Amino acid sequence: MNNPTRRNRNLGTSKQGYGQNNKLVIPSPCITSKVFYERLSDYEKVTKLINGHEFLFVIEKTREGSFHACSIGDIEKIIKQIPVQDYGDLKLIIFRQPKRKEETLSPVWGRLIYSYELETNYLPAIIIEAVNYERKLKWPVKLSIEMQKEFERLKSDGHIFSNDSRYFVADYNLENVRNTQLYRTLPHEFGHYVHYLDVVVRPETEDESYEDWEQRSDTYFAIPSAEKEKFAHAYADQFKKQLTESGIIPFDRIAD
Repeated sequence: MNNPTRRNRNLGTSKQGYGQNNKLVIPSPCITSKVFYERLSDYEKVTKLINGHEFLFVIEKTREGSFHACSIGDIEKIIKQIPVQDYGDLKLIIFRQPKRKEETLSPVWGRLIYSYELETNYLPAIIIEAVNYERKLKWPVKLSIEMQKEFERLKSDGHIFSNDSRYFVADYNLENVRNTQLYRTLPHEFGHYVHYLDVVVRPETEDESYEDWEQRSDTYFAIPSAEKEKFAHAYADQFKKQLTESGIIPFDRIAD
């Protein structure tokens, strides 16, 4: 005999699909092909000529509680110190306001995009993210070797952490965030782009075919992320060391 009180134990659980449509994920609307970091709103553009190379700064309006720690002048001064041959086709510098869900699920200081869609154009871009200063900077207590190294870098940037047993927690401070994004994140993303140039672009020959370029591109994107990070960290560390020894950094914020 069927007992109506004995129900399937999977009812109302994820095993039966409950909640699958409202998981905490970054939304991807089907009406656009743009990735979430390409979907900008309420932004302005500023063009700067740096060492004879044109850069387009795109500044997205921030919401209450969030700010861009670096100014255009700050970024411009750092880019001036980067060798011109490392610019390649890089043109876009995006000051972006992440959505709240992105801040929770995919928090980053910045990122390099090899082909960024902006107003029907596709160009390499470096994104610098605005930070919500009402939130906390959290790092898990159990850290991998690489995460331990990054944790030490954050402390050297000025971030002061306390231990609440589950996380290392620090308040976001405008100057410390600026130290991280301006002196490390920006040259780090340039380091990724230089790695790409070295593998894909610079070996180009006059009589090469598209297949040759495509093969080098496949080779680059097959490189393990740990190896790419190692290259970018080395580039940024050497760059920061040179600028520190020459007295160029640190410097006060340049007001736009």
